[in-house]
Amino acid sequence: MGLARSWSIGLHGVDGDLVEIEADVGPGLPGLSLVGLPDAALAEARDRVRAAVVNSGKPWPARKITLALSPATLPKQGSSYDLALACGVLAADSRVRPSALEGVVLLGELALDGRIRAIRGVLPCVVAARRAGIRRVVVPEDCLEEASLVGDVELLGAGHLADVLAWLDGTGTLTRAPSRPPLARPRTVEDLGEVVGQGGARRAAEIAAAGGHHLLFVGPPGSGKTMIARRLIGVLPDLSVTEAMEVAAVRSLAGALPPDGDLVVTPPFVAPHHGVSAAALVGGGSGLARPGAVSLAHRGVLFLDEVFEFGPHLLDGLRTPMEEGEVRLARKDGVVRYPARFQLVMAANPCPCAPPRPEDCTCRPDAIRRYRSRLSGPMLDRTDLQITLQPITTLDRAVDESEEDTTTVRARVLAARERARDRWAGTGWRSNADVPGPALRRLCPVERGVTLELDNLLRSGLLTARALDRCLRVAWTVCDLRGGDRPDADDMHVALELKQQGAAP
Repeated sequence: MGLARSWSIGLHGVDGDLVEIEADVGPGLPGLSLVGLPDAALAEARDRVRAAVVNSGKPWPARKITLALSPATLPKQGSSYDLALACGVLAADSRVRPSALEGVVLLGELALDGRIRAIRGVLPCVVAARRAGIRRVVVPEDCLEEASLVGDVELLGAGHLADVLAWLDGTGTLTRAPSRPPLARPRTVEDLGEVVGQGGARRAAEIAAAGGHHLLFVGPPGSGKTMIARRLIGVLPDLSVTEAMEVAAVRSLAGALPPDGDLVVTPPFVAPHHGVSAAALVGGGSGLARPGAVSLAHRGVLFLDEVFEFGPHLLDGLRTPMEEGEVRLARKDGVVRYPARFQLVMAANPCPCAPPRPEDCTCRPDAIRRYRSRLSGPMLDRTDLQITLQPITTLDRAVDESEEDTTTVRARVLAARERARDRWAGTGWRSNADVPGPALRRLCPVERGVTLELDNLLRSGLLTARALDRCLRVAWTVCDLRGGDRPDADDMHVALELKQQGAAP
């Protein structure tokens, strides 16, 4: 008869909380009660834990067992608590030393034979443990590489419950995480020089990469829209260690981390099909919502090919993440937050029939309007660059060898990004697209005559205040690419032309 405590981590989106598990073994009818808002998977732990303990060579207490998970108001999900539950019960029954559990977080799902299975979300769990002041974490052996990305924590890997029990008794050892700095995968991208012609679209992609702007390509099939979009990743700067950890945390929750455990510094590229559901695009599901494509594209590119084929409700669901850089999803078990600071790139055909040559179109005007109206006015207003591509000609093919490659364009993009970082140093903003409009006008005002064209369009109602701010951001990016100090009238004209190049419905 006794009381013992163990610790685990409860994930709530990408955030985690330290969960205290109190185990009480006392008189009464044999049985196990689990309290603390467990979901179905956690409620079934009583059967998994009992079988795992017995098959690991330890007797199961034939008394009344009560397991309380605190904070009691925090919903608990999944099977990652199994290992902590088993150790807590055995400590309360004096089968292991209760003092050995102090300051240790235990993570892992138990198989019936005592094996410790891998779980999703190990990386954010270890980050949460470190934030809570815990410096020793036991994880499944298969997750040790992933967990080792987090520093300042003693990480131990276990493959079986019996190994953990022996370690707690001081008679065994566990696998230690390799002590190495986070590694970066080599950058393997497609070359922008492979794109034939389309100088205007290539220039727009360079501006988008330099400033982090959203981009829309409209053109006939085969004009290079998808090729340019996929090569945009190659000219973007590498992620910092902090940004790579943010991306890895989301991918850990989705079970999409690479098996080698290395940090991926190449920005992610996510291209969902136009038949995607709202839950798969933005995030969702029953209980606590899971991350969607917008979160998997965090710090990278979300590419929507054939964007006019997406449902209007799907596209309008992107408006809030585009503005706020995160998505908040409310479900019956609570509200979760996932990061979603992505760069949106869209590509579309100009009409439903999509002939190779625009003059061969057989669509009626009302059909074209309906087709393009799926991308609403507010969404277009949030799109910084709207580019119309023309069909590739024989002349374009003749100058193929003179096209700039990814390395050349990336050098200019990195230089422009560096100028933007210096300008916004100390503000928390890293690119021109991140800067709010009021701050942009207050901190870096431009001469009144430079914005005269924009002011006239705003006064006549042909440009919204949001669109004007986006034109200002693009103008700053154009200025950064040419190495200027302040945008001039030509930069503003380029930004306005890219904003109003006829892609609107």
